[in-house]
Amino acid sequence: MKKIGIYPGTFDPITNGHLDVIKRALKIFDELIVAVAVSSYKKNPVFTVQERVHFIKETTKGIKNLKVEPFDGLLVDFLKEKGAVAIVRGLRAVSDYEFELQLAHANRRLFKEAETVFLMPSEEYSFLSSSIVKEIAYFGGSVKNLVPAVVEKALKKKFKSSV
Repeated sequence: MKKIGIYPGTFDPITNGHLDVIKRALKIFDELIVAVAVSSYKKNPVFTVQERVHFIKETTKGIKNLKVEPFDGLLVDFLKEKGAVAIVRGLRAVSDYEFELQLAHANRRLFKEAETVFLMPSEEYSFLSSSIVKEIAYFGGSVKNLVPAVVEKALKKKFKSSV
């Protein structure tokens, strides 16, 4: 039986830190599904779900055993639907851990078989988040080496800045 992992998030936009976690997760799972959240009650994405899925697919071309799919609703329902064995979450700092632990417990409450695997990105990406990237781009800073080229170009167009 294939071990399928689900890496969920808004990925607004995908960063090099996300890509690092994807590559690490693929060393553990036979297949990884990057689950792009269509909607969120607390986030208002800058990019549409179609754009976010496109960025990830474009950036991960050639990576075997990786799928990218939008999802809407409860993550545990998506987990069951895909027959996945675990949720993959990236941890950058201790502050992430507290929030992610709450999510892991909530998911397990909703679906007792839900396991969560925490992966840390490389040190060079330990500070990186989509929010930081968007703020840098919004104010005209360079996001080169923080995001894939396709995302850098899209941010430049979106914010009409010199990223």
